[in-house]
Amino acid sequence: MAKEAGKNSSDGDVFDLARIRELIDLMEERGLSEVDLRQGEQQVRLARGVAQPVALPAASLPPVAAAPATPPSAAADAEHIKIIASPMVGTFYTKANPKSPDFVTVGSSVSADTVVCIVEAMKVFNEIPAEISGKIVEILASNEEAVDFGRPLFKVDTRG
Repeated sequence: MAKEAGKNSSDGDVFDLARIRELIDLMEERGLSEVDLRQGEQQVRLARGVAQPVALPAASLPPVAAAPATPPSAAADAEHIKIIASPMVGTFYTKANPKSPDFVTVGSSVSADTVVCIVEAMKVFNEIPAEISGKIVEILASNEEAVDFGRPLFKVDTRG
């Protein structure tokens, strides 16, 4: 990406103000939230906005092939299940550091501001809040697993 942006710059310096403006325009055009450039020992990181977690409704998950018929009581339960999805591509962490306890476990009660995990992207550790209240019923990713944007991470029963 730095080579593409550098075609219009005469000296190839990643810190050239015109090139930085080009990168900002490219970020806006492509919907990027972050760019990290390095040249030798120097580094510039451009970030805009704050990454927000995405809570997807359970209905947006792809159907499971050959799933058995769902009894009516299970269907009623399913409408109370919400998904906390990854707001970005990165590495999923269940705890702040290897010696810390997990942020949440199955059965944990969460509120909108409860930190449920960390997603590390480009050496930035982003605390992910639940953004919904309820009880964690399933953790869908493993510690230190690579996750994509929109990947379901937790199932939450909003009935508490």
